[in-house]
Amino acid sequence: MTQPQTLDRKPRIAIMGEFSAGKSTLSNLLLGRRILPEKVTATRLPPVWITEGDAAPSRKALDGRRHPVSLQALEAVPLEETLYVQISCEAPVLEACDLIDFPGISDPNMPPEVWERMLAEVDCVLWCTHATQAWRQSEAAAWGLVAEEVRQRSLLLITRFDKLTTPLDKLRVQTRVTRETEGQFAGVCPISLTQALAAEPDSPDWETSGAQDFTAALEAIVEAAQQGGTPPVLQAAAAAAASPAPASSFVAPLAAVLEQPQAPVQADSLQEVPTGHVVPRRVRPQGAKRTPRPDARRDSDLASLRRELLES
Repeated sequence: MTQPQTLDRKPRIAIMGEFSAGKSTLSNLLLGRRILPEKVTATRLPPVWITEGDAAPSRKALDGRRHPVSLQALEAVPLEETLYVQISCEAPVLEACDLIDFPGISDPNMPPEVWERMLAEVDCVLWCTHATQAWRQSEAAAWGLVAEEVRQRSLLLITRFDKLTTPLDKLRVQTRVTRETEGQFAGVCPISLTQALAAEPDSPDWETSGAQDFTAALEAIVEAAQQGGTPPVLQAAAAAAASPAPASSFVAPLAAVLEQPQAPVQADSLQEVPTGHVVPRRVRPQGAKRTPRPDARRDSDLASLRRELLES
């Protein structure tokens, strides 16, 4: 039996999904800042590879040559000649992995090869699907292009989960998506990215947004990718977030972002997002009580319904 090969570089995490599924908001949450100027239309960009450091922005052409680019003129990058745009910045998450922000996979104005040719560079995927129309056939078809070993260490994020107004609607969507994608992802994470961005650290809003469970699951897939293996099905992520646990080396540096002011933004550099950061699973003093979620009293009532939906 072949032993997994440990990576000699940082894992590369792709952010993928259809247009308006929350990819840009997820990137803002992970980085703690807006990586692209507001006027830049993401649908006109090739994949954006985000790495740690302070290197000047550049693009890699299909012939392998690199060319300097301006963040304020990214829309001038020729799609038909560019493999990816590379941008460097300082963010705690980039100490553990690179991020590759893909264009929307359903954009009729963008040839699919613009993003398909980057799939070979990816170790894991964070796939965003909109809660009100979650996991469409077009998404399932595109997901079939991703290598099996990458799928097994990827997460499906059901974004804009707050748009589902009742616990029953949320349960139905999560149950259906989990059933339809069984065996295709390491885990399914319902999340409201906008609520996570607006939430204060250690607040009930952070936990109920789904961000706490997501960061635990993200940590697991990054670690698995680094070791060259696949994580177990991430049912344990929610359990880990539900009990006191030490902050890990992956997410622990993110707490420091909340205590330190960001460096001033240069005219041709990055724009800060004023609120919200990905932070570690909370470390509570021994014996401290958790703040109950607003819908906690309904969980037991929904448990039997969940079983019925899964068995149907």
